[in-house]
Amino acid sequence: MTALGFQKFKKIHMIGIGGSGMIGVATILQKRGFKVTGSDLVITDELKALKKLGAKVQIGHEPRLVKNANLVVASSAISKRNPELSYAKKSGLTIIPRAEMLGTLMKPYRSIAIAGSHGKTSTTSIVASIFNAANLSPTYVIGGQVLSVGRSSNLGEGNYIIVEADESDGSFLHLQPDIAVITNIDNDHLDFYESNQEKLNQSFVSFAENLPFYGYILLNLDDPNIRKISKNIHRRQITFGFSAKNRFQITDIKLKNGVQKFEITDHSNKKSYKFSTNLSGKHNLYNVTAAICVAIEENISIKNISKGLNDFQGVGRRFEISKLNLFDQSRILIDDYGHHPVEISATIQAIRQKFPRKKICMIFEPHRYTRTQQLFNDFVQVLSQVDSLLLLDIYPASEKPIKGISSKKLISEIAKKHENAEYIGKSDPLVWLESNYKNFSILITQGAGTISKLNKKIKDKWQ
Repeated sequence: MTALGFQKFKKIHMIGIGGSGMIGVATILQKRGFKVTGSDLVITDELKALKKLGAKVQIGHEPRLVKNANLVVASSAISKRNPELSYAKKSGLTIIPRAEMLGTLMKPYRSIAIAGSHGKTSTTSIVASIFNAANLSPTYVIGGQVLSVGRSSNLGEGNYIIVEADESDGSFLHLQPDIAVITNIDNDHLDFYESNQEKLNQSFVSFAENLPFYGYILLNLDDPNIRKISKNIHRRQITFGFSAKNRFQITDIKLKNGVQKFEITDHSNKKSYKFSTNLSGKHNLYNVTAAICVAIEENISIKNISKGLNDFQGVGRRFEISKLNLFDQSRILIDDYGHHPVEISATIQAIRQKFPRKKICMIFEPHRYTRTQQLFNDFVQVLSQVDSLLLLDIYPASEKPIKGISSKKLISEIAKKHENAEYIGKSDPLVWLESNYKNFSILITQGAGTISKLNKKIKDKWQ
């Protein structure tokens, strides 16, 4: 692999090093011989693994941690008032966002970037699994833990790098991949885009136009916002989806014993390929198909593609299934990161498909006041689809509260049409579960805040 052009920046300090996007970048840098230091507020298993590689990680933010750094990489979640960031600015140190560092790491490789409002973590992970099955030893950086390896990144020996591209703060415009995927475009993160869907759509056009003239982009043409922007993207386009208007069309779907069997028809050469996946739901067929299409275009054999799909064990907190034993009663626990109404609806539909006629109890933690405000009616509608609902307080994610927006208000609207909806705030849900476990077969911990800790607490007690 070609040497990186920033070798003189040997000491790299990362503020918010434990974030889902930061940890993978930090791991790659450490493995490539850089001296990585970093700070965050909590220690995680991935940070412990990073420390074992030699990185120095501090819990808490202090200016002294930056003193010996040649370069500072800051997470987008870090406040402008962060003491380390303030010190770095006063000291005249070079400060870059995480995505710019990721973009720099991509340059020596043939690069693949997966973007979209939903499904990008799963899609990126599936692409990585297929390329591994083809013995291509890819490097990858993903915003979630790949369950088969227990981490979110890997420094491979091959020529490919596969990364997840984050549109939430516009930082994906720092990436210049050879190959790109846009899974879908939805009304999320509109606070960054001034509540303007067209601005969000245009950012995806700009992302696509970052590709070199010899690159290509895969588009889900079933998505209405992608159809709108496709005419403004002047790069080679490969389309996929259920519609016959796509080059790669998903057809002949059959569900048997929780396995989805399907065909992909390539209308350009009139060939069809049969595949299967253990992943549930229509949304995952989009994710799997996007990964398959990338692999086909990169000349990976159908045999190796199928092997990669079979090897794929999922991503942490993406429809992650566990078994519980509540007072000698067997129950299914599903942990899912989805925090947008479209994602929550997809989770519920996937459960209905995989576990038909089972009663569902969801514990949901809303994420951000702005998202709850912008999509309030959508949340009311989708959260009313489960049999029982327990609602936690809104996870602020560094936002200030918005007057009139709260979980109490949300539950009061849901309760108008749903008799088994309850606001529990910061109360212990385990007390409710102990009294009501006979009323459900499937328990979901849903959301992107601290609810993963609740999932662990439930498993520690009843697994």
